[in-house]
Amino acid sequence: MHKLMVLYPAPTDPDHFRDYYVRKHLPLVARMPGLLEWRYSFEVTATQEPSPYFAVFEAEFADAAALAAARESPAGRETAADVANYATGGVVVIDYPMQNGTT
Repeated sequence: MHKLMVLYPAPTDPDHFRDYYVRKHLPLVARMPGLLEWRYSFEVTATQEPSPYFAVFEAEFADAAALAAARESPAGRETAADVANYATGGVVVIDYPMQNGTT
Protein backbone atom coordinates (compact mmCIF):
# COMPACT_ATOMS: atom_id res chain seq x y z
CA MET A 1 0.00 0.00 0.00
CA HIS A 2 1.26 3.48 -0.86
CA LYS A 3 -0.17 6.60 0.72
CA LEU A 4 -0.38 10.19 -0.51
CA MET A 5 -0.88 12.81 2.20
CA VAL A 6 -1.63 16.48 1.62
CA LEU A 7 -1.35 18.97 4.49
CA TYR A 8 -2.90 22.40 4.09
CA PRO A 9 -1.79 25.40 6.17
CA ALA A 10 -4.51 27.96 6.93
CA PRO A 11 -5.92 29.61 3.80
CA THR A 12 -6.78 33.30 3.56
CA ASP A 13 -10.50 32.45 3.18
CA PRO A 14 -11.44 29.27 5.10
CA ASP A 15 -15.07 29.29 3.93
CA HIS A 16 -14.03 29.46 0.27
CA PHE A 17 -11.51 26.66 0.85
CA ARG A 18 -14.11 24.33 2.40
CA ASP A 19 -16.76 25.04 -0.22
CA TYR A 20 -14.46 24.81 -3.23
CA TYR A 21 -12.63 21.76 -1.90
CA VAL A 22 -15.79 19.73 -1.38
CA ARG A 23 -17.75 20.89 -4.44
CA LYS A 24 -14.99 21.15 -7.06
CA HIS A 25 -11.66 19.64 -5.99
CA LEU A 26 -12.70 16.33 -4.44
CA PRO A 27 -14.74 15.32 -7.51
CA LEU A 28 -11.51 15.77 -9.53
CA VAL A 29 -9.61 13.62 -7.04
CA ALA A 30 -12.21 10.86 -7.32
CA ARG A 31 -11.46 10.55 -11.06
CA MET A 32 -7.80 9.66 -10.55
CA PRO A 33 -7.04 6.15 -11.86
CA GLY A 34 -5.84 3.57 -9.37
CA LEU A 35 -7.21 5.44 -6.35
CA LEU A 36 -8.26 2.82 -3.79
CA GLU A 37 -9.51 4.99 -0.92
CA TRP A 38 -9.44 8.62 0.12
CA ARG A 39 -10.45 10.71 3.11
CA TYR A 40 -10.10 14.26 4.36
CA SER A 41 -10.72 16.42 7.41
CA PHE A 42 -11.08 20.10 8.26
CA GLU A 43 -10.73 19.33 11.97
CA VAL A 44 -6.97 19.09 12.37
CA THR A 45 -5.59 19.42 15.88
CA ALA A 46 -2.07 19.18 17.22
CA THR A 47 -0.50 18.50 20.56
CA GLN A 48 0.94 21.99 20.39
CA GLU A 49 -1.68 24.65 19.70
CA PRO A 50 -2.50 26.07 17.31
CA SER A 51 -2.26 23.38 14.68
CA PRO A 52 0.01 24.30 11.78
CA TYR A 53 -2.58 22.78 9.41
CA PHE A 54 -6.13 23.70 8.49
CA ALA A 55 -6.97 20.51 6.57
CA VAL A 56 -5.55 17.11 5.71
CA PHE A 57 -6.15 14.69 2.83
CA GLU A 58 -5.09 11.04 2.50
CA ALA A 59 -5.27 8.76 -0.52
CA GLU A 60 -4.24 5.14 -0.91
CA PHE A 61 -2.82 3.43 -3.97
CA ALA A 62 -1.64 -0.14 -4.50
CA ASP A 63 2.01 0.93 -4.84
CA ALA A 64 4.29 3.82 -5.81
CA ALA A 65 3.91 3.01 -9.51
CA ALA A 66 0.11 3.32 -9.26
CA LEU A 67 0.46 6.69 -7.54
CA ALA A 68 2.92 7.91 -10.18
CA ALA A 69 0.56 6.79 -12.97
CA ALA A 70 -2.35 8.57 -11.28
CA ARG A 71 -0.36 11.81 -10.96
CA GLU A 72 0.69 11.67 -14.61
CA SER A 73 -2.81 10.92 -15.89
CA PRO A 74 -4.99 13.71 -17.31
CA ALA A 75 -7.15 13.57 -14.16
CA GLY A 76 -4.03 13.76 -11.96
CA ARG A 77 -2.64 16.76 -13.82
CA GLU A 78 -6.02 18.51 -13.67
CA THR A 79 -6.27 17.80 -9.93
CA ALA A 80 -2.78 19.19 -9.28
CA ALA A 81 -3.45 22.32 -11.35
CA ASP A 82 -6.66 22.97 -9.41
CA VAL A 83 -4.90 23.34 -6.03
CA ALA A 84 -4.10 27.01 -6.69
CA ASN A 85 -7.84 27.75 -6.83
CA TYR A 86 -8.36 27.20 -3.10
CA ALA A 87 -5.10 26.52 -1.21
CA THR A 88 -3.98 30.11 -0.66
CA GLY A 89 -2.02 29.11 2.45
CA GLY A 90 0.16 26.69 0.52
CA VAL A 91 0.31 22.93 0.52
CA VAL A 92 2.63 20.15 1.71
CA VAL A 93 2.44 16.94 -0.35
CA ILE A 94 4.15 13.77 0.84
CA ASP A 95 3.92 10.12 -0.15
CA TYR A 96 5.26 6.94 1.36
CA PRO A 97 4.89 3.16 1.41
CA MET A 98 2.94 1.76 4.36
CA GLN A 99 4.38 -0.97 6.56
CA ASN A 100 2.22 -3.29 8.65
CA GLY A 101 2.84 -3.29 12.35
CA THR A 102 2.57 -6.20 14.71
CA THR A 103 1.41 -6.38 18.30
